[in-house]
Amino acid sequence: MTPQESTQVAVELERLRGTVAEGFATLNGRLDTTLQRTGQVEKDVAELESRVAALERARWPLPSLAALVAVAGLVLALIPRFSA
Repeated sequence: MTPQESTQVAVELERLRGTVAEGFATLNGRLDTTLQRTGQVEKDVAELESRVAALERARWPLPSLAALVAVAGLVLALIPRFSA
């Protein structure tokens, strides 16, 4: 290999090194963005889970309340029949 070829190979290797470094920097930026978005999605999911849990806790009295209203309606409907 001549000195000129050796120099050309070194220049090409340095150019490839720069290209690879630039590609890694781009990928690192994308990974940082993805991690940030993932963190935000995790926060959103946790918030939604707490909201769903609150809705589930607030919903449980509805069937009981409906049963009580039905029993009260039945009692009120039967009072005139037995009072006569």
